[in-house]
Amino acid sequence: MRRSEQRRAAVWALYQSDLLGRPLDEILPGDAHGFTRALALLVQERQGELDELISAHATGWPLSRIAPLERAILRVALAELLYPDEVPGERAIPAEGAIDEAVQTAKEFCGTDAPAFVNGILGTVLRERAASP
Repeated sequence: MRRSEQRRAAVWALYQSDLLGRPLDEILPGDAHGFTRALALLVQERQGELDELISAHATGWPLSRIAPLERAILRVALAELLYPDEVPGERAIPAEGAIDEAVQTAKEFCGTDAPAFVNGILGTVLRERAASP
């Protein structure tokens, strides 16, 4: 299974957990790929920090108004951008690759405004991180 498919599997598990209010352990299938499981658990562990970042950059949009699928997409991409050493694998995805995959997922599964929204937040976070020492 390709990494992009595993990322999407993590997004879907997090989305379902958020939407249904069920624990992630109940949502992730027992045979979930190790990368999918580790990425979803990293997002769960760091969700408070990720949500703060999303809220800070989603001007005029409280976190509760952002669609659950868009929140899951943003959380997964931000986890890979901000914590590359905590994601298993031989090498982390380049930041631009994480953003591109998130935007593509939003294009495929979300409303027409979602890709620009996702790209705007992730791009801003990336530029801020690059500018800070």
